[in-house]
Amino acid sequence: MTKLVLIRHGQSLANQENEYTGWSDSPLTAQGIREAKIAGEKLRQTGIVFEHVHTSVLQRAIKTADIVLAELGQEYLPLIKTWRLNERHYGALRGLNKDYTRKLYGKKQVALWRRSFEAVPPLLEKPQSDRRYQKYPKTIVPRAESLKQASARIIPYWVDQVAPKVLQGKAQLIVAHGSTLRALIKYLEAISDTGIDGVEVANAAPIIYELDEKLQIISKTTL
Repeated sequence: MTKLVLIRHGQSLANQENEYTGWSDSPLTAQGIREAKIAGEKLRQTGIVFEHVHTSVLQRAIKTADIVLAELGQEYLPLIKTWRLNERHYGALRGLNKDYTRKLYGKKQVALWRRSFEAVPPLLEKPQSDRRYQKYPKTIVPRAESLKQASARIIPYWVDQVAPKVLQGKAQLIVAHGSTLRALIKYLEAISDTGIDGVEVANAAPIIYELDEKLQIISKTTL
């Protein structure tokens, strides 16, 4: 029986301003920093000792992971950063206010883009250029992603990098993003393509799974 903990980053500036973010960087707000500290405090009370921490290459997740580890007194742990855990890419919607897009495209269409498994937001004209992705093939940088497309990069990371460690009995912490974690939760809990529409992941609310030797869920607790 091994612990897997998932945490969405604390409130970002984009969250506060109700904007789409995706692969764009957005710093934590003062509230987001407090939320990350509280998440770390709650986890400390569980007594879980992690072996590895996984996060995206976006600052809101990295900063949250750093704060949580400091609260746990586990700053020494390996912090593995990967583009595969980046938030879903919102394409041409990034930087736009969500209420504005509802007026522009209609509530039903925006709901599909945000919550459904297969709907793809409007594409960027060309992929973004960013130093942090230059060492990878250009094809990894999307112009927009559905949750299904994001899952295609996230689940292999789970299978190749996280699951083997869990099977070795090593507790793992993943600090990432709302859509990233929705994709992983869908996979772990075998949620249907339509059922995932109703799954929300709150900022800085640790989700603790206990997994058996076959990676089946024994229990799930949200702090």
